[in-house]
Amino acid sequence: MTLEDSIGDILRKARNSNGVAPEAAAAAAGLSVDAYAAMESSGKPASGTRFGPLGTALGLDGSRLERLAAGWMPAPVDLGIWRELRVITTAGPDFTVNAYLVWDEVTREAALFDTGFDAAPILALVDAENLQLKHIFITHSHHDHVEALPALRQRFPKARIHSGSKNAPVEHRIRSNDFIMLGSLRITNRETPGHAEDGVTYVVGTWPEDGPHVAVVGDALFAGSMGGAGNQLELARTKVREQIFSLPSATLICPGHGPLTTVEQEKANNPWFP
Repeated sequence: MTLEDSIGDILRKARNSNGVAPEAAAAAAGLSVDAYAAMESSGKPASGTRFGPLGTALGLDGSRLERLAAGWMPAPVDLGIWRELRVITTAGPDFTVNAYLVWDEVTREAALFDTGFDAAPILALVDAENLQLKHIFITHSHHDHVEALPALRQRFPKARIHSGSKNAPVEHRIRSNDFIMLGSLRITNRETPGHAEDGVTYVVGTWPEDGPHVAVVGDALFAGSMGGAGNQLELARTKVREQIFSLPSATLICPGHGPLTTVEQEKANNPWFP
């Protein structure tokens, strides 16, 4: 799996959020306007780019940008530590999205985090593992994260939905002090708006064998990047620092798009958090 955001994606997001003109970004990078524009559109780093000054101009960490340009990827994660965690990736017209299924191995009670585009692989896994889908947690209500919700509701009408959306029915809205027990697993939530007004991060703890926490973050954070936040960028970054980077360093980060990562790797390598 490749990173969700290329260098070009990151530069474009940061430039737009900070109101930096392409000409100013190109000058900081030591490139012609055309060469800089090509880097943004292709996602391929331009030869001779001065990433330090460019990062400063865009509010990013230049050395981390350069690391990404050189091919940085998060270290592979062995999901064997969390035996009852599965990543389900489904494809839409132009991109893929991740959903996550966790369950207690004794009770077989399961929780789904986001739905992706297609319910079929989720239903197949629930059936194959003989699970009872008790809860559906929504990280935010953008269409790619909830597209398969109607089909899942039809199959599991008693599954409880959890959402941070103000437009959700009252019985579905989360509260900051909510916690859900799924057999021996404990699920809590942390508000992470910015990319989306209703952004929520769900933290799953008390895994067997003292496995690290799992944080399902939606689009609040990607491996090496974060979801676009427009004029809410500083809110988005503040919430990531307060609500996600405050988790233990070994915490597994499960983003809405792209590969898995950890708190430790993102604190050390993500250019949005200089």
